[in-house]
Amino acid sequence: MTRLPRGAETALEPVRRALDREAAQNAARTEAEARRQAEEILAAARAEAADIRATASREGAEAARTDAVASSARARRAARRSVLAEQEHLHSLLTAEVMQQAREIRRDPRYPQILRRLTAQADRLLGPMASVTESPRGGVTGTAGSRRIDLSLPALAEQALEENAREVRRLWEDV
Repeated sequence: MTRLPRGAETALEPVRRALDREAAQNAARTEAEARRQAEEILAAARAEAADIRATASREGAEAARTDAVASSARARRAARRSVLAEQEHLHSLLTAEVMQQAREIRRDPRYPQILRRLTAQADRLLGPMASVTESPRGGVTGTAGSRRIDLSLPALAEQALEENAREVRRLWEDV
């Protein structure tokens, strides 16, 4: 694996910006779709809860009210479970999409440049005597004594998901 010549970092800056732009656009599209789906789910759950409350209010007898309260509580729990299940499903879809996009990076003509940047990053983090090798999953891994770094594409994708977990959670809170 060859190292980047001096000054290459500057030359690669437009590529970095293009990759950042593309990632931001992909994230925006995914976020918009997740928001849309979350809004639909919450609207359906709210409509179902409203129907249950209307039915319960029409039942005048004390025994019917007691049953309605219990039924409403069960429905809210079921609706909440449904919303949580759908949120988990959407999160799984997002994760799958991010991992797929990470795998696609290997087909990108800019991948050799990315590989060189990751190698340089491993060298910076582990030192110039580090052993850095290309990962079969894309990206690189490196070792220096007992220290190890995983800059493989799946590991970097997982890290990006973890770093943006709060943003993903806000999708559910903003609806």
